[in-house]
Amino acid sequence: MTDRVNNFPPLPHFLRIKPCFYQNVEEEIPPLHRQLVRRVYNLWILYSVTLCVNVVSCIAWWAGGGNAVNFGFSLLWLLLFSPCSYTCWFRPLYKAFRADSSFNFMAFFFVFFLQCVLTLIQAVGISGWGVCGWIATVMFFSSNIGSAVVMLFSAVLFTLVTVLMGLVLIRVHRLYRGGGGSMQRAQEEWSTGLWKSAPVREAGFNAVTGTGPSLPQYPAAVPNYPDNGPW
Repeated sequence: MTDRVNNFPPLPHFLRIKPCFYQNVEEEIPPLHRQLVRRVYNLWILYSVTLCVNVVSCIAWWAGGGNAVNFGFSLLWLLLFSPCSYTCWFRPLYKAFRADSSFNFMAFFFVFFLQCVLTLIQAVGISGWGVCGWIATVMFFSSNIGSAVVMLFSAVLFTLVTVLMGLVLIRVHRLYRGGGGSMQRAQEEWSTGLWKSAPVREAGFNAVTGTGPSLPQYPAAVPNYPDNGPW
């Protein structure tokens, strides 16, 4: 038996802190859905990059005569939302496709919908919330054009991320419903405990993947979600 060593996030070996998750799309995700999972992972990276750009934009906002509170909030959003978005919506989607878990699909839909709403608010850009969205950017053009141009990058990125998140939500929902997923299945997984432990499905997972006794946290047979077209 060989244990799978956590490999995400990738950290230098000299740190005492070790990775918290095991992530291997090629090994754990069925071939039909690997591209979608990779794209959602790239979307998480894009959102994290957007939060970084937002910090820089808030510095320009501050330098141009804005409020320092916006910079403080932007730094807080970066430190808070980057890890939380990975843990709260990418990991549930990853585990949902890996283990055909309706419970994780429902967790993804709930959290990701809230994330879409939050990103839309960030794109709008209410002043004093630590985000350089459209309202804050357009209004600041009358005060400092140079700072407003830098802020414009954040507004565009937040808008792009909002659109992509909406497309991902629609795409995953169609796949889930097309595969026969429902709230009832999620409730059954919750009541039976399959969402957190599935030893009864271990044999099926081993037969499909050819792995040994060392299993992912949510082992299962390959999910059957029909793909109606490229995305």
